[in-house]
Amino acid sequence: MSYKISKLDNFGRGITYVNDKITFIPNTLPDEEITLNITEEKSQYQVGEVNTFIKESPLRIKPLCPYYPKCGGCELMHTSYANTIALKKTKVNEIFENLYPDIEFAASPEPLHYRNKITLKVQNNQLGYYSGRTHKLIPIQECFLAHPAINKVIPLLNKLNIGNGEVTIRCNYNAEILLSIASNNHLNLKEDLTTYKIVGIVQNDQVIYGEDHFIDIINHHLYEISYNSFFQINPYITSIIFKDISNSIPDNSKILDLYCGVGSIGIACSPKAQQLYGVEIIPNAILNALKNAQINHVANASYHLGEVANIINKIPEDIDTVIVDPPRKGLDQLTIKTILEMHPSTLIYMSCDPQTLKRDLLKLQEKYQIQSMKAYDMFPYTYHIECLCILNLK
Repeated sequence: MSYKISKLDNFGRGITYVNDKITFIPNTLPDEEITLNITEEKSQYQVGEVNTFIKESPLRIKPLCPYYPKCGGCELMHTSYANTIALKKTKVNEIFENLYPDIEFAASPEPLHYRNKITLKVQNNQLGYYSGRTHKLIPIQECFLAHPAINKVIPLLNKLNIGNGEVTIRCNYNAEILLSIASNNHLNLKEDLTTYKIVGIVQNDQVIYGEDHFIDIINHHLYEISYNSFFQINPYITSIIFKDISNSIPDNSKILDLYCGVGSIGIACSPKAQQLYGVEIIPNAILNALKNAQINHVANASYHLGEVANIINKIPEDIDTVIVDPPRKGLDQLTIKTILEMHPSTLIYMSCDPQTLKRDLLKLQEKYQIQSMKAYDMFPYTYHIECLCILNLK
C-alpha cells in the first residue's frame, strides 16, 4: 500500500497517516508517494522509513554527502538549498501566524562548510556521527557542513589513539583549530600538530597541548573563546544578526545581556551602550567576556556569573534594553516575571527554537508588542531555525 506525504513536521520529517495514526517519515518531501516500513510505534504517533518511492518530488536531488541520510548530521540534503529555505519559511510562518505575519527570512551566504564547530563520537577508534535518533555510529571522513579546516584535521584524529569518547573540533576565522576531547585513552601527540594549525588540545577539561582558547572575529570585533564556551556556529549569519540587533538598539542605552556567553552580542552593541551588563553561568565564558571587553576597548561593561533568574534582579541600573539569547528550552518563569517587572522599553529575543520562542512571546505580550521579527538560516540543511524578535513596551 502506498502513502502520500502531506507536509514536513518541525523536525524535517514527512507526515503521512497509517491506519489513521500520524506517521513521520524522514528523507521525504511533500506530495511524494511511498511504501514504508514502521520502525517505531508510540501511543500517539509512529515513525517509519521509506521502502520504495512510488512518486518522487521534482524537488528531490541526489545529496552531495555520501553519508546522507544514514548520518544524523542534517535532515534536508535531499532537496536544493533554495527549497530548504522555502520549507523553513513555510514552517516559521505557520508557527507565528497569529503573532506576526509574513516573517522575513535570511538565507545563509554559505550553505555548505559553514560550521565552525562539530562534535564527533568515537567508538573503537572510529569517528563519526550517530545515526538519527539512535546511538549507532556512522563513521565519516568529512562533513559537508563543517569548515574545511575542521575536515582537514579529522584524519589526524584517527592517529591520536582516541579509542572511545567524544571530540569537539572548533575553528576560527584564521582556520586555527581548538580540540576538546573527552576520553580516558592516553593520547598519541607525536604528529606535527602545527601542520594542522592546532592551537590547543584539552582532554577531560585539562590542557595537554597549547592553549584552552583562541580568538575569532565577527564584524571587526575580537572574541576570545574557550574550549567549552558557547559561540554561534555560523559566522556568516552571526555577522548579519549582530548588525540587525545593534541597529535595533537606541543610542545611549543601558543594556542587560542575558545568557551572554563570551559577551559577543553585548560587545557588538557596545557603541550604542551607555552601560553594558552581562550574565552567564559558565565560568570560562565570563572570563572570556571580561577579556573581550578589554581587547575591544569596551570600558563600560561588567559581567556577572550565575543563573540568570538569580542574578537579573541584582543589576543596579534602570535597564532600558534587555537582550536574551537563552538555550533551546527558552526562558524560565522567574526570568519572564522579572523582565516584566523591570519593563525595559526594548526587549530583544534571539532564539534557536521557534516553538519555545512562541511560548515565551505569548507570556511577554502582557506588556510587550512585537515591532519586528526575522528568521535566519543559521543551520543550513538541518531543520533548525534561528529567530530574532524585537519587542517594545506597550
